[in-house]
Amino acid sequence: MGLISLLQVSPLAFAITALALVLSLTVHEFAHAYAADRLGDRTPRSYGRVTLNPLKHLDPLGTLLLLFVGFGFARPVPINPRNLGRWGTLWATAAGPLSNLLIALVCAALIAFVPVSTLFGVVLSTVLSINVVLAVFNLLPIPLLDGSRILGSLVPSLGRSLAQFEAQPFSFLIVMVFIYALSGQIGSLIGQVQRWVLGLVGA
Repeated sequence: MGLISLLQVSPLAFAITALALVLSLTVHEFAHAYAADRLGDRTPRSYGRVTLNPLKHLDPLGTLLLLFVGFGFARPVPINPRNLGRWGTLWATAAGPLSNLLIALVCAALIAFVPVSTLFGVVLSTVLSINVVLAVFNLLPIPLLDGSRILGSLVPSLGRSLAQFEAQPFSFLIVMVFIYALSGQIGSLIGQVQRWVLGLVGA
């Protein structure tokens, strides 16, 4: 179910969710770009990606999918592993989901002091949920996701195989079908992580 269906039910909920998604996706991609830039790879900077401007990070197709399907993506940040080395690549890749986890933890800490029934509480809960989804989903060891590239950095031979698969013309469709088949298990994992994040701050 895409965001458009939410617009029909509650325009306010649509606005909160849409803004939270834009913020979270932007921070995620900025974190990739900033980490790579700080670690010595100027590729993201040359593409204008070391910025918090959402227009530099949102992908037109990925945004449409979010609106109408409920699943989408931002524009991947280009990095050059040869400029970063094995461990630099790992940290630049991990920076995206780690930034989402940090946002979720901050929101959880604030929720402990803010009634969830208030508008601010609803915003915090929405931002928390979206960032847990982004963190957990992107850390899955599935091709095209950050998790597979982190795994590839730890095991270079596997990383080369994953890169070859991702270069195939139908890799995106294959991965989407695989994710859809595991959607129940992924949703359960996301729920467990969200409860863990809230539990850390006693919320």
